[in-house]
Amino acid sequence: MTTTGQEGWSGRRGHRGRRGRRGPRGEQLMVPRAEFESYYGRPVIKAPSWAARDIAGYFFLGGLAGAGSVLAAGAQLTGRTTTATAMKVSSLGAVSLSAAALVHDLGVPSRFPNMLRVLKPTSPMSVGSWLLAGYGLAAGAAALSAVTGRLPRAGAAATTVAALLGPAVASYTAVLAADTAVPAWHGAHRELPYVFAASATAAAAGMGLVLGPVTESAPARCAALLAAAAEVTATGAAEKRLGMVAETYRQGRAGTLLRAARLLTATGAVGGVLLGRRSRPAAVASGLALLAGSACTRFGVFAAGVASAEDPKYTVVPQRADMPPPDGG
Repeated sequence: MTTTGQEGWSGRRGHRGRRGRRGPRGEQLMVPRAEFESYYGRPVIKAPSWAARDIAGYFFLGGLAGAGSVLAAGAQLTGRTTTATAMKVSSLGAVSLSAAALVHDLGVPSRFPNMLRVLKPTSPMSVGSWLLAGYGLAAGAAALSAVTGRLPRAGAAATTVAALLGPAVASYTAVLAADTAVPAWHGAHRELPYVFAASATAAAAGMGLVLGPVTESAPARCAALLAAAAEVTATGAAEKRLGMVAETYRQGRAGTLLRAARLLTATGAVGGVLLGRRSRPAAVASGLALLAGSACTRFGVFAAGVASAEDPKYTVVPQRADMPPPDGG
């Protein structure tokens, strides 16, 4: 899962006539400044070869699982047992599907257990694999205990472990993406984990509204509203930092998906707060909107990354803007 491979650069003279331009001190520059671009307009970096269905789905389902375990632990502590059990089962299902999507993208199922042979703290993929494996065991034990009613103490301990690992599971995929050379991901490496965490919280809140009774939905409704606000804030900060690369978040397939995400998430959050506490159908509809909005966010971010890697200007222009002038001025 490497996208850091780079191809060559080319320099050409600017098309400003045969006469040189004047430097900052008035000197006549005999050689015009070079304008850097890729060979024949080809991508400077290798675009991600991951399948959107697998990896964007892996991003979404892992976030749903991790944030869902946090919501399940909170429901358990406050006596909302029906919601707690539903969220534990949901998180187990989501993390299982997430792992299946990752294994499918890897192509060879044995590659995933092979990644667990060594723990490499400097590798986000290695740490993430161990995190996913440990969380999956805890989520499975918590769900099994909740459904069968057996070993309640062990189930409570597993619920706590899953809740502690949940935030990392929900956001570590953002670190994986940002660790590549893909401009739309790497340039937003500070904000992307917050975007993913907020999106995951919205998804978990949506699942809580869909599966839990209306009488136990207050925490999910509050979480949905906070998540919607946090996602808008984090996404705005990421686009501001990205500069021109933020175009990839606003145009094409990514722009369509992210606009849909904002609309669905806002509709689900507002609907849940205003109607979800009184109407079961409204709560379910709001929850489904939140889940769909979170999925659109993950697929939109994935599409933006692919678009930024395929167009060489998103690699060349920002790097050229950071280069010092050739004359040192």
